[in-house]
Amino acid sequence: MINSQNNNSSIPERLTGLSVPLGAAYTKKNTVIGEFTVLPELAKICKSAGLGIIQLLPVNDTGTQSSPYSGLSAFALHPIYIDIKEIPEFKDAYASNKTFAKAYDQMIKDFPYTPDGRYKYQDILNAKTNLLQILFDSTEIAKSEKANDELQKWIDKNPWIVNYAVYKNLKYKYMQASWKEWAKEDQTPSQKEIKSRWNDAKLMKNHLFYAWTQMRAAQQFKKSTDAVRKAGIILKGDMPILMNEDSCDAWACPDIFNHNLRAGSPVDGENPTGQNWGFPTYNWDVLKKNKFSWWIDRLKSAEQYYGAYRLDHILGFFRIWAIPATDTTAVLGHTVPYVPITREQLNNAGFDDGRIRWLSQPHVSTGLIEDITWNHETATAILNKFMNRIGSEELWLFKNTIKGDKDIYSTDLSAYCQGDAQQRVKDALSLKWRDRCLIEVTPDCFVPVWTYYNSTAWNSLNEDEKNRLKSQMARAEVAQDKLWETQSDEILSTLTKSVKMVPCGEDLGANLPCLPGVMEKNGILALRVTRWCRNWDAKPEMPYKYLPETIPLSVTTSSVHDSTTLRQWWQEDRDAASLFARSYADAFGINANDFGELQMLCNAPFSEKIAEGFLQGLARSGSCWCIHPMGDFLSLSKKYWLANPNDERINVPGSVTDFNWTYRLPAYLDDIAKDKELLEKIKKIADLHKA
Repeated sequence: MINSQNNNSSIPERLTGLSVPLGAAYTKKNTVIGEFTVLPELAKICKSAGLGIIQLLPVNDTGTQSSPYSGLSAFALHPIYIDIKEIPEFKDAYASNKTFAKAYDQMIKDFPYTPDGRYKYQDILNAKTNLLQILFDSTEIAKSEKANDELQKWIDKNPWIVNYAVYKNLKYKYMQASWKEWAKEDQTPSQKEIKSRWNDAKLMKNHLFYAWTQMRAAQQFKKSTDAVRKAGIILKGDMPILMNEDSCDAWACPDIFNHNLRAGSPVDGENPTGQNWGFPTYNWDVLKKNKFSWWIDRLKSAEQYYGAYRLDHILGFFRIWAIPATDTTAVLGHTVPYVPITREQLNNAGFDDGRIRWLSQPHVSTGLIEDITWNHETATAILNKFMNRIGSEELWLFKNTIKGDKDIYSTDLSAYCQGDAQQRVKDALSLKWRDRCLIEVTPDCFVPVWTYYNSTAWNSLNEDEKNRLKSQMARAEVAQDKLWETQSDEILSTLTKSVKMVPCGEDLGANLPCLPGVMEKNGILALRVTRWCRNWDAKPEMPYKYLPETIPLSVTTSSVHDSTTLRQWWQEDRDAASLFARSYADAFGINANDFGELQMLCNAPFSEKIAEGFLQGLARSGSCWCIHPMGDFLSLSKKYWLANPNDERINVPGSVTDFNWTYRLPAYLDDIAKDKELLEKIKKIADLHKA
């Protein structure tokens, strides 16, 4: 849907939409978990409420991981979202197979919908997998161990299924262990070997099970998404940029990944050692050589279902924060690609090789360890395991065999010290491992540590030396900006042109000078989470950026899956939330000059009126699209509030618990569809934005 009245034809029509995890959306026909078949009911709600977009979290297979961003495959759909009773084979199997009927009835009984609980991800996945297996075993495909015409045609159109089926069968064989823990012959097979295994008659039935499951999932999803499209609603998918290290793609296509590097983010105020996400980075040189075919195939596969897509962490197409796989923290990460500072440049700037060694290699004194062991000989013996002494000095350098702090922590020091002392020694050495100003990424090529100014080496330099080194860093930074612009434009222009879907980019926290221009050039909608869009330098109040001036090529949202809800935000960060209320007082039905009434509002507990004020205020955004979590829309009616507002949250970053990603909407979609008062409130907000 393009707004032909807009001077820029690439800017989509002004629309409001909702975002929701598929598993959270229940109907009275889908009581175990939200499934592909709930989407038409969700589209019905949107239609009645004047909404034009449904945004989903990723729906790809994640195996035993509940996080939708921990994909096992870039192409395979998650079997947990299959509506078992809508599979063509269901009716006959339920009538004739007592084992199947009993297992299905037991699943319905074991996992009833409750509006205030989380769903049991692993238990539901196990139950559905069992049902799918029993159902498949009743088919002629299973009995003959040969694909029928329907399945064979689907396999021919979806060649990725070969890698996926072989991988999934091996995962089952190895009890879901990572492929890096498999037998050597199964860890790094060639495409020819994978194809040979796929065709192995002894394994064919197992492989066809996974192919049949994916075919039924795709058929269900396509039927439902076609219904959404027919209703005039845009379905927006979510495409994580990174793949799990333990994924089919990382296993079957190792050449497109850098398995010696892990993606993450650098040190910041909230993360003193940065973030190590554990996902391998891409080998863009290989992907470019193949004309980005893997990515294009991924997008074209998604286009079957979606009219728009969200590129998660779009910054990664410009540059990625790459961390050695041998390190536990992100401190010694660096951007990829990067422009190095060479040894020759450092030499020319007045830094001889000895000085460069001081800047790039941690120097450890014997006393550091002696202060823990209280014994010089013991300290020396420990240091000898990791380091080489510099001449006869009580000063040491790490050996070339030590590649990261994982090597330090994995070394047994029980012969030298016990218990707490051993841990303290390892912690001290790991801290020194990170204590450097420069990183020698490749021989004679260096990059500055993100927090170089905290290093012992940097703080030992005189002002002249610091200025000379800063000059080298600045030169590299300028060159890097151009490098990142070139790389991102090449990749993104290729990808966005390959499909007709509307591209959106998650650009939170990205401050690259080149990023806005590249996104605009390629028609990619930016993301604006209003609570974080503030003039942070305008102390002390740090006012919100004026919403009507938000760039049209963007998506404005009240919350994201990793943040608190509007209701939580009002309770937990009242200063920030109430500042928004004061900034857009009329959206809350208050005169901006009525300071008494404003103060009463800001001191009041969260209410339907406050929820409505927030969403009406956000409707003024200049963004072409406003997409808010469905949970925030439901806060417009108190009947949908849970007793504990924390239970309304989707995910708490930095934690791995059964709570995360198992959110349920507090009511059936069927009942929400009948709530005329709520739908009218939402429509009012949608109309405000459209106008």
